[in-house]
Amino acid sequence: MSYRKRTAALATAAALAGSAVWMAAPAAMAEVVNVNYACKTPIGDKSAVSPIDIKGVRSGSGYKITMSWQKGVSSSPVELGAGSMKPSATITLGGADSGTLAVTGPANQAAIPENTPIKINDLSGTYTPKKTGKVTFTAGVLTIKALGTTTTCTPTNNAGPSLTLDVTASGGGSSTGGGSTSGGATSDGGSGGGLPQTGPEDSAIALGTLGGTVLLAGAAGALWLTRRGRTARVPR
Repeated sequence: MSYRKRTAALATAAALAGSAVWMAAPAAMAEVVNVNYACKTPIGDKSAVSPIDIKGVRSGSGYKITMSWQKGVSSSPVELGAGSMKPSATITLGGADSGTLAVTGPANQAAIPENTPIKINDLSGTYTPKKTGKVTFTAGVLTIKALGTTTTCTPTNNAGPSLTLDVTASGGGSSTGGGSTSGGATSDGGSGGGLPQTGPEDSAIALGTLGGTVLLAGAAGALWLTRRGRTARVPR
């Protein structure tokens, strides 16, 4: 094979390698999971099924985690006025980390009619990784406080995780969280607004940089072969 063909082949291989590295950038895995809730209410036991969506976005050294319910759970025999119902929940951590993450949110902005499924606003909290690896986030216990009463809803169907993140421990090693829950988690008191995009941005950036390095290495190799070919043709 001539040096020109070798040069072209090397440059093509470098470009393909860079593209492959970029395409391999890991993304968070998220899916909506149906959770069967068994609720202990002031008027007796209730049950409900709601699809749960959990999303995460990088925020400083941690992640803002947002949990949302696509269907209402439980109900009240009387109307709940605006601001009278306050929800909170826990998210169970698994995989490389363990413990729970507390998520909170605003009270209901509008009145909830009697005997109507209670729609939970988005709840959010901040998760700071204490270990490196893939961490799963699974719906835990939902707590609803209204009119001086407390209702607790516990998942009963061993629902799988709604979110998996590939994380790096804060400070490059094991660390402890700054909140009242384990797993380096603190509640955030989310606003119930739009959901953030999912997935750690730094992983994609790091692998994109690696892909650029591969491309530069290929270009350097191509230049070396070209100069070597020219040198070989210089008469002695």
